[in-house]
Amino acid sequence: MSSCLISLVLASSSARIKQCTVVNMDDLITVHHEMGHVQYFLQYKEQHISFRDGANPGFHEAIGDVMALSVSTPKHLYSINLLDRVEDNLESDINYLMSIALDKIAFLPFGYLMDQWRWKVFDGRINDDEYNQQWWNLRLKYQGLCPPVPRSEEDFDPGAKFHIPANVPYVRYFVSFIIQFQFHQALCKAAGHVGPLHKCDIYQSKEAGTILGNAMKLGFSKPWPEAMQLITGQPNMSAEALLTYFEPLKNWLINENVKNAENLGWPEYTWTPFSGQVQENDRVHFLGISLDSSEAAVGLWVLLGIMLVFFIATLVLGVRFLSDRNRALKAPFEMELK
Repeated sequence: MSSCLISLVLASSSARIKQCTVVNMDDLITVHHEMGHVQYFLQYKEQHISFRDGANPGFHEAIGDVMALSVSTPKHLYSINLLDRVEDNLESDINYLMSIALDKIAFLPFGYLMDQWRWKVFDGRINDDEYNQQWWNLRLKYQGLCPPVPRSEEDFDPGAKFHIPANVPYVRYFVSFIIQFQFHQALCKAAGHVGPLHKCDIYQSKEAGTILGNAMKLGFSKPWPEAMQLITGQPNMSAEALLTYFEPLKNWLINENVKNAENLGWPEYTWTPFSGQVQENDRVHFLGISLDSSEAAVGLWVLLGIMLVFFIATLVLGVRFLSDRNRALKAPFEMELK
């Protein structure tokens, strides 16, 4: 059975994407992301083999995602006849931005903490007897997440993520989720877009394509700030474009949180691994009630006694039922003999 993992096959003059797809929005976005990678490969293929790579690891992922930022817009889907009409109102904007934020914003803290954990393991700040504890400390600090079931150092939850056991750096994805919005903003400006950034579609813009193509042609031959300068006009990584993109959603969330008097964030807390200790004051939960162990034992015996009474009563009733049934069947037979 062949693997359905996405792979890119490169030849001297062409490229192929090997991918199992279905006709849905997720795979439409994924295909465009992979085509972004392929286009990057093709643009820098004339570079020396040492420089056939992205300006930095985050650039390759960002180039793929910047295509997806345009492809996913209702405007683009309408232009390629995948939408019947485009709704232009606040509710539609918030729904669209929320769907993008659940992909982009929700990922950022996880993308940040993955290599925090790896680097601290490598430089000794995390000892091998606290791998799991420190993993969950970071998950709680940046994501507000606790393990759903008790965990200990007998467990190795970081290893559930492929990049940890495979020793694949992860900060590239965090970087890409920031700089893709810088690229998107700069390319939208080149394409002459007017209006909110989240509504921009650079589809068929030769100006945007030329800027992006020139940066991709550099490959790894120049320091990444020079490639950034070529696209955005300045050399620095910044989250300003990301904030601009999501500004309508941010303002809406601020108003909703004030209106609903929401408590934001989570308290400072150090996660402690489960060590199997008895609960404080030797209390246990019995039938949803918190009792000490002696009370729970009495309750258990009472429950067993009630069950025994029910069992005996059921047997007695069963015997009586069978006896009455046999008597009722026997009576007509006796009458017929007489």
